Amino acid sequence: MLFKRFLLSAVSAAVALAPMAVSAPALAYVIQVQDDDREEYGGPRLVVTVVVDQLSANLFNQYRSRFTGGFKRLIDEGLVHANGFQTHGITETCPGHSTVLTGMHPTHTGIGVNFSNDDETGEGRYCLASKVNTLAHGKVTDNGNVGTELLKVDTLGDWLQLQHPESRVFAVSGKDRGAMNLAGHNGRAFWFTNGFGLTTYVRPDETAEERLAPVAAFNARYPAAEQGQNWKGNYAYCQSLAEDIEVVDGTFKSVVPPQNIGFDGSPTQDEETLKAATYLLQTQRLGQGKAVDMLGVSLSATDKIGHTYGTQGPEMCEQLMRLDAALGDFLSELEKVEGGVVLALTADHGGADIIERTSRRGFPYAHRASFAVVEQANAALRQQFNLDFDPLQRGSSGLRIVDTQKRVLPEPLRSRIARAAVPMLDGKGDFAMVVFRDELLQDPVADSIQPEELTVRERLRLSAVAGVSADLITALKPGVATGGRLGGNMSAHGQPWNYDRRVPIIFWTPDAKGQERFMPIRTIDIAPTLANIIQIDAPKVDGRCVNLDLGEAPTCPVE
Repeated sequence: MLFKRFLLSAVSAAVALAPMAVSAPALAYVIQVQDDDREEYGGPRLVVTVVVDQLSANLFNQYRSRFTGGFKRLIDEGLVHANGFQTHGITETCPGHSTVLTGMHPTHTGIGVNFSNDDETGEGRYCLASKVNTLAHGKVTDNGNVGTELLKVDTLGDWLQLQHPESRVFAVSGKDRGAMNLAGHNGRAFWFTNGFGLTTYVRPDETAEERLAPVAAFNARYPAAEQGQNWKGNYAYCQSLAEDIEVVDGTFKSVVPPQNIGFDGSPTQDEETLKAATYLLQTQRLGQGKAVDMLGVSLSATDKIGHTYGTQGPEMCEQLMRLDAALGDFLSELEKVEGGVVLALTADHGGADIIERTSRRGFPYAHRASFAVVEQANAALRQQFNLDFDPLQRGSSGLRIVDTQKRVLPEPLRSRIARAAVPMLDGKGDFAMVVFRDELLQDPVADSIQPEELTVRERLRLSAVAGVSADLITALKPGVATGGRLGGNMSAHGQPWNYDRRVPIIFWTPDAKGQERFMPIRTIDIAPTLANIIQIDAPKVDGRCVNLDLGEAPTCPVE
């Protein structure tokens, strides 16, 4: 009776969606629970969320028959939605992670892209940058000082802790944005940084020692683990995929072990992340008390490996085989949790293979993007507006309209240039669509219940954030990619096409009866579904609760 319904003695809830401030945790609702007897609750005491960075539904399905470890167990015992979706168009890591436990599209989470620029200064701005926090390891590294101030909405963990303050929320990842989006505003987020181990952010009224206390012993053994990254090359099938590929600036040798090995781009990183998650599970005794606890796990290596080596070579093959084995060990630890566990696994986005290999394998339209039309548009705009500089500059998610100091041009010049530029670029060259952000934000947010049916413009609308997204939001044509430098990013993601949007979504509890569901589901549906399972009240979100056939999971309330 793992999911016996939670009987609330007396629950009085008032939900009021107030304006959400960007600069502070967005506790945008008020809820009161009286005489809550946790002994009445018969559901799982631990909620685990696993996000595999860049695990497309295509890649998951491609390797399904080869999995023998954790992925196979999830398939055999879980509720599998192989046709899951990130609904939005700018499919990057930070926006994708922001949807999973908020139930909201990026246009509402405020996390539209990984990196943007400050309009006034032109300086780069990270999606989870903080002006007040410091880093626990005492150095400004990676993405600088970070925090959750720019996440404009709350997460499932925040809903849980507001209603049950005794609940604990932890998250661990190879990336700060993976951990923080899963931990929410009030949870504990930890991520790997080179030469140190797991770090976190420190608010002004906190100490690094206190913030790192939960992982201090784990970090004591980390330097040896960081130096021990390796590619074993023990999988015969993976070795058979080796080949040479001619790319932009030379010959790429797709082999295992590969060149340019680093901890963050090897299977070792995900193995260590799952060990860290197991460490937190055991030392914090998560799921062992009366309260429901949460553990987020964001696995980052698949993304770095996909970017560096592509998705169809021996490198990704070995990554998935080793991740499958490590995930199996982790699930074995989860089934020991006395209070019971429910797990949701998904991805923040998909990804494509090295474009030259894609072209050679029967898709001749696949090629590296040319931005000659942008140069032509800049020349025309200089003449039309009597400028002595190029106003269009390539940036994250599109084109910015800037001066020589990379600062956004003042109005009304900015809007006039934008409206003049769109017809010069929209549908031209390698652009499938170019749209002025201000006009896109005037569109209503589409009902995404059928994510496959959304138009490209509607997908981009779900990503658009004022002051964050580019002035001209762009989409490249299908099969077109940027990058291609040896030793750097060989493949990419971030586009509104289904190979970047489709992701697996699996709900699992130990020893349940597996089930396959083919109708589409969205990552924004995960949070309200999990909230229903653990019987907490959720604010109104973009996603919907999905009825599960796992044990006796509660039926979703009728809207």
